[in-house]
Amino acid sequence: MFESHLALYRSLKRNKVEYLIIGGVACGIYGSPRATKDLDIFIRPTLENAKRLLEALKRAGFGTAYLTTPEKIIANEINIFEDIIRLDVLTKVKGLVFDTAWRRRQIEYLKGVKINLVSLGDLMKSKGASKRLIDKEDIKILKKIKSYRRK
Repeated sequence: MFESHLALYRSLKRNKVEYLIIGGVACGIYGSPRATKDLDIFIRPTLENAKRLLEALKRAGFGTAYLTTPEKIIANEINIFEDIIRLDVLTKVKGLVFDTAWRRRQIEYLKGVKINLVSLGDLMKSKGASKRLIDKEDIKILKKIKSYRRK
């Protein structure tokens, strides 16, 4: 599954998609032991970016990308692609504004592949806006990670 993620990240970069990794995968990259079955990305909600996203998904082998349009991506807050991996594409995230989160993003490298990761503070903010128990648990762990990083 990790190789599928890397192929997707490469394609997102090649196609200049403005995205941020959020959710459980972001928690894991920051050091949380949390497991997740999907990858959540928050995209800049513009028609042009949605076009680049769909092209990136097609090039990464996501056949389900042919079943939608950039207009549909923008019209929905959550777009689910059940494919090579389960990918949830979000155009809105509670507690976050894309432009602000984009400026604060963390740029990381996984096996030499550049990724855009939501900042630790913004990840906690988005988790705090959720009512789910798992998100409350994530916040506890992320706070510990944040305090450890300050030392």
